Amino acid sequence: MPKHDVGRFSDASYLILASLASGPKHGYAMMEDIREFSGTHLEPGTLYGAISRLEQRGLIEACDSEARRRPYRITASGIQVLKERVEVLERVAHVGKARLRTVER
Repeated sequence: MPKHDVGRFSDASYLILASLASGPKHGYAMMEDIREFSGTHLEPGTLYGAISRLEQRGLIEACDSEARRRPYRITASGIQVLKERVEVLERVAHVGKARLRTVER
Protein backbone atom coordinates (compact mmCIF):
# COMPACT_ATOMS: atom_id res chain seq x y z
CA MET A 1 0.00 0.00 0.00
CA PRO A 2 1.48 3.42 -0.89
CA LYS A 3 2.62 5.50 2.05
CA HIS A 4 0.16 8.28 1.16
CA ASP A 5 -2.84 5.92 1.13
CA VAL A 6 -4.79 6.64 4.32
CA GLY A 7 -6.97 3.54 4.11
CA ARG A 8 -10.63 2.81 3.71
CA PHE A 9 -11.78 5.27 6.38
CA SER A 10 -10.26 8.10 4.39
CA ASP A 11 -12.81 10.69 5.51
CA ALA A 12 -11.90 10.12 9.16
CA SER A 13 -8.21 10.18 8.27
CA TYR A 14 -8.47 13.52 6.51
CA LEU A 15 -10.51 14.97 9.36
CA ILE A 16 -7.80 13.87 11.80
CA LEU A 17 -5.06 15.40 9.64
CA ALA A 18 -7.04 18.66 9.45
CA SER A 19 -7.49 18.65 13.21
CA LEU A 20 -3.81 18.06 13.88
CA ALA A 21 -2.82 20.78 11.42
CA SER A 22 -3.74 23.28 14.16
CA GLY A 23 -1.46 21.58 16.69
CA PRO A 24 -0.99 18.38 18.69
CA LYS A 25 -4.05 16.80 20.30
CA HIS A 26 -5.04 13.62 22.10
CA GLY A 27 -7.93 11.50 20.86
CA TYR A 28 -10.77 13.12 22.77
CA ALA A 29 -9.57 16.62 21.83
CA MET A 30 -9.47 15.54 18.17
CA MET A 31 -13.02 14.19 18.41
CA GLU A 32 -14.26 17.48 19.86
CA ASP A 33 -12.32 19.60 17.35
CA ILE A 34 -13.60 17.53 14.42
CA ARG A 35 -17.17 17.77 15.69
CA GLU A 36 -16.79 21.54 16.03
CA PHE A 37 -15.30 22.28 12.59
CA SER A 38 -17.11 19.64 10.53
CA GLY A 39 -20.20 18.58 12.44
CA THR A 40 -18.95 14.97 12.23
CA HIS A 41 -19.02 12.73 15.28
CA LEU A 42 -16.33 10.06 15.06
CA GLU A 43 -16.86 6.99 17.21
CA PRO A 44 -13.79 6.02 19.26
CA GLY A 45 -13.22 2.84 17.21
CA THR A 46 -13.22 4.81 13.97
CA LEU A 47 -10.98 7.51 15.42
CA TYR A 48 -8.39 5.20 16.94
CA GLY A 49 -8.37 2.86 13.93
CA ALA A 50 -7.64 5.82 11.66
CA ILE A 51 -5.01 7.15 14.10
CA SER A 52 -3.28 3.77 14.00
CA ARG A 53 -3.24 3.70 10.18
CA LEU A 54 -2.01 7.31 9.96
CA GLU A 55 0.76 6.58 12.44
CA GLN A 56 1.79 3.40 10.58
CA ARG A 57 2.05 5.42 7.35
CA GLY A 58 4.14 8.13 8.99
CA LEU A 59 1.50 10.84 8.53
CA ILE A 60 1.16 11.49 12.26
CA GLU A 61 3.34 10.65 15.25
CA ALA A 62 2.83 10.32 18.98
CA CYS A 63 4.17 13.09 21.21
CA ASP A 64 5.40 12.64 24.76
CA SER A 65 2.50 11.37 26.85
CA GLU A 66 0.50 13.70 29.08
CA ALA A 67 -0.56 11.52 32.01
CA ARG A 68 -2.96 8.92 30.52
CA ARG A 69 -3.60 10.80 27.31
CA ARG A 70 -1.39 10.31 24.27
CA PRO A 71 -1.20 13.38 22.02
CA TYR A 72 -0.36 13.15 18.33
CA ARG A 73 1.05 15.64 15.85
CA ILE A 74 0.98 15.79 12.07
CA THR A 75 4.27 15.04 10.27
CA ALA A 76 5.70 16.75 7.18
CA SER A 77 4.34 13.86 5.08
CA GLY A 78 0.94 14.30 6.70
CA ILE A 79 0.96 18.01 5.87
CA GLN A 80 1.72 17.18 2.23
CA VAL A 81 -1.09 14.62 2.05
CA LEU A 82 -3.51 17.10 3.63
CA LYS A 83 -2.48 19.84 1.17
CA GLU A 84 -3.08 17.49 -1.76
CA ARG A 85 -6.48 16.44 -0.42
CA VAL A 86 -7.53 20.05 0.21
CA GLU A 87 -6.62 20.92 -3.39
CA VAL A 88 -8.80 18.07 -4.66
CA LEU A 89 -11.68 19.11 -2.41
CA GLU A 90 -11.38 22.71 -3.59
CA ARG A 91 -11.59 21.55 -7.24
CA VAL A 92 -14.63 19.38 -6.44
CA ALA A 93 -16.30 22.30 -4.64
CA HIS A 94 -15.57 24.64 -7.56
CA VAL A 95 -17.02 22.22 -10.11
CA GLY A 96 -19.98 21.44 -7.86
CA LYS A 97 -20.81 25.12 -7.40
CA ALA A 98 -20.52 25.80 -11.13
CA ARG A 99 -22.76 22.88 -11.99
CA LEU A 100 -25.31 23.88 -9.37
CA ARG A 101 -25.51 27.33 -10.96
CA THR A 102 -26.52 25.70 -14.27
CA VAL A 103 -29.30 23.61 -12.72
CA GLU A 104 -30.64 26.43 -10.53
CA ARG A 105 -31.47 28.69 -13.47
